[in-house]
Amino acid sequence: MTTATALRYQILNPATGQVEETFETATDADVAAALDATQAAYAEWGARPMAERVAVGQRIAELFYERKDELGRIATREMGKPLSESIGEAEFCGDIFKYYADNAEKFTADQEIESTIGGKAVIQRRPVGPLLGVMPWNYPYYQIARFAAPNLMLGNTILLKHAETVPGSALAMQKLLDDAGLPQGVYQNLFATHDQVADIIADPRIQGVSVTGSERAGSAIASLAGKHLKKSVMELGGSDPFVVLDAADVNEVVETAWATRIENTGQACNSNKRMIVAEGVFDDFVAGLVEKAQGLTPGDPAEEKEGTFAPMSSRAAAEKLHEQVQDAVSKGATLHVGGELLDGPASYYSPAVLTGITPEMRAFKEELFGPVAAVYKVSDDDEALQLANDTPFGLGGSVFSTDTERARRVAERLEVGMTNVNAPSAESFEMPFGGVKRSGFGRELGPLGMDEFVNKRLLYIAD
Repeated sequence: MTTATALRYQILNPATGQVEETFETATDADVAAALDATQAAYAEWGARPMAERVAVGQRIAELFYERKDELGRIATREMGKPLSESIGEAEFCGDIFKYYADNAEKFTADQEIESTIGGKAVIQRRPVGPLLGVMPWNYPYYQIARFAAPNLMLGNTILLKHAETVPGSALAMQKLLDDAGLPQGVYQNLFATHDQVADIIADPRIQGVSVTGSERAGSAIASLAGKHLKKSVMELGGSDPFVVLDAADVNEVVETAWATRIENTGQACNSNKRMIVAEGVFDDFVAGLVEKAQGLTPGDPAEEKEGTFAPMSSRAAAEKLHEQVQDAVSKGATLHVGGELLDGPASYYSPAVLTGITPEMRAFKEELFGPVAAVYKVSDDDEALQLANDTPFGLGGSVFSTDTERARRVAERLEVGMTNVNAPSAESFEMPFGGVKRSGFGRELGPLGMDEFVNKRLLYIAD
């Protein structure tokens, strides 16, 4: 094992820039004990009748509903999400756990297949063992829930390494699952270092790893998983196209586009980071976005006063976004409104509207992970489609038109894992989530979310 590094788990309030609480990283002895415990817990949890696991899952859902306000305040404090969104996130986690508890029996039911050699052949779905989850800060409960809920119902056990910036949410999640009746060792939060994560992946008891995060993190962990022959699921970055072919009411489409882009202060993997708009509605569309962004002032995310905007998750994140926008402006892009990095230690970056982006700019290929509406003008459907697919990412995408069939034809050709017509996304607990290209591989949520870390075992009984 390796020794702990200087990695720091701390609550740094992005609205003030002040560190409010710090936590010790796990020792190597902590990691060794957690690995022992997860293996021991799997032997018992995986062997339990499904009905018993489901009962715990139902209780987890109830606790999310009961504690949503408390959980929301914790998340808002440490990563700056507007409070109503934090509360909504916690409530959605309840929906996810309830969905998998309600459907676990159906999703894992034996599947008899035709046999040409006589006898009876059945595909069984069984747990595979202890798993590692490496999760990000932007949705500190939801990201865990969509990984943990199906796997806990399957009978797998989990070690969870959360982002260093949301330790309060990580601990609140651990307490909720413990209070719901999960046996000791079934789910364990670890304030692990990067070196310890590598050691955990290498341990033969760990059977898979799920990562939601940046390309860099995904590449590093996927390479380790491959080296040690571990199954992995990767949900990485995105630069989703939001294609507008025409509009009967431009203001209505603008309202949808802006609400989607500004959700979580623009820090969502599947946000509409590239708005690709037909020239016939482009000017009105941009004017509508500018009107939405004008006059906004920094505000406390716990209060959400009208006319204010929340901070980004960290000063470093805001500074990176500012650099990307300034690079575009320096090379000829037009910044219509916003794009101001406020002075001081807080993480406020004013929502912006940017046009005139060209391939030599960082903003053309890089993910803009913050409140920037990047808008492109196109002349026809083919140009829109070409631009939509001209990205290393392939998470989601959407196409809007008064002609649904026209929009569907374009949406069908998007190189993404989730394609949508006349809606920015189809986000619900039953809708599979995941991408292609550099956005990763594997699926979470829906029935596919319970079909990743599972032993699809063949049982054959001869005549």
